[in-house]
Amino acid sequence: MSQRSRSVPAVLAVAALAAAGLSACSTPEASPGVTDDTITVGTHTPLTGPAAAGYSSISAATKAYFDYVNDNGGINGRSIEYVVKDDGYNPATTQTVVRELVQEDEVFAVLNGLGTPTHSSVVDYLNENEVPDLFVASGSPKWDQPGTYPWTFAYNASYIVEAKALATYAQETWPGKTYCVLGQDDDFGTDFTTGLITVLGADGLASTQTYSVSVQDVVAQIGAMQAAGCEVNFLATVNGFTALALGTAAKMKYQAQWVSSSSGGDYPTLVGYLGEDVAPLLLQGFVSSNYLPFSPDDEWVALFREINDEYNGGAPFSGNTVFGMSVGFLFAQALAKAGDDPTRESVLDALEVGALTGNGIVPLSFSKDSHAAFEGVGITAVDQGVQDYVGDVFTTDGGDGDVVPYTGEPVALEGDGIPTA
Repeated sequence: MSQRSRSVPAVLAVAALAAAGLSACSTPEASPGVTDDTITVGTHTPLTGPAAAGYSSISAATKAYFDYVNDNGGINGRSIEYVVKDDGYNPATTQTVVRELVQEDEVFAVLNGLGTPTHSSVVDYLNENEVPDLFVASGSPKWDQPGTYPWTFAYNASYIVEAKALATYAQETWPGKTYCVLGQDDDFGTDFTTGLITVLGADGLASTQTYSVSVQDVVAQIGAMQAAGCEVNFLATVNGFTALALGTAAKMKYQAQWVSSSSGGDYPTLVGYLGEDVAPLLLQGFVSSNYLPFSPDDEWVALFREINDEYNGGAPFSGNTVFGMSVGFLFAQALAKAGDDPTRESVLDALEVGALTGNGIVPLSFSKDSHAAFEGVGITAVDQGVQDYVGDVFTTDGGDGDVVPYTGEPVALEGDGIPTA
């Protein structure tokens, strides 16, 4: 056989290998957590510890929504599996369980990790490992830093946005009153107070008090507010400390108007802390903010109640239920837009091109330049045991921009609440 004839098979073999290599390069490598029929995501959340009573129901609601989606064919043929890890609202534990999610459970994304101090302890790790860090359950503005944290996206309206809207409402509703604030001793309280000062002015707060979640006592703080003559008290508190503040004030026979961030303003949750006998009295007129469907007759709320009854064992229905299922809907929408063969990169692309609507009362703000979800909130008030929207919906930014009324419509429910591409 000639040298030329012997070389032909070798040339063909090299060509075949090259073609195979080109084919492999043109097919996206499957991301962790993705199989032909499942996609696995995970979260860290307090199922135990000081914040558990206020927030442990969120992840159960998200799972219930995913179970509903899965029973109806999933998203692009894939069922969503949800791994929930308890971090006890302790940043050190958060670091441990998030590493388990990424390295052992090999999740596609971390979804709705809860808490400012807790999630702050893992945001660098998730971005260094290019893990989608989706819809953080915290209003800290740090999640909206695409240049620093390209894989992280917020969910809550920022504490600054909430505070600016609530301060504007307070000035319109209770002009000339003495305003004060009680806030958590971390970024939650600091950012919320910054938003208040932006609207009320540097001397707009007669008293600024802080608390630590490790100390179940706010007598000194409430006493200081009473002594300062505070008439309208803003709260940057988790639900348990909202209830503690109101209960302490009642024992001290101190009456004031209470105005809370959404993080600590859920009426059914507060009733659980305060008791059904006294809660309607202590919470009459209580004001908070929200950005999700909330009204008792809302079509989203009706759907989520049905899902809660069937897939969540009929657990108590609260704002946490709506929050958890709304997060699930937004992830399902992102997954639907990410294509038949989703990758971590394609989910981020779907978010940054503005393809998602969510189900809020104001539009989502996601883009390449913004990883903030909601830049606006509505105002809720409690009347005779019913918490509902009142007055204007406000939009603003996380800086010194104006607070302006929003005149658009909330996102309408389409079909059965299961997103399609």
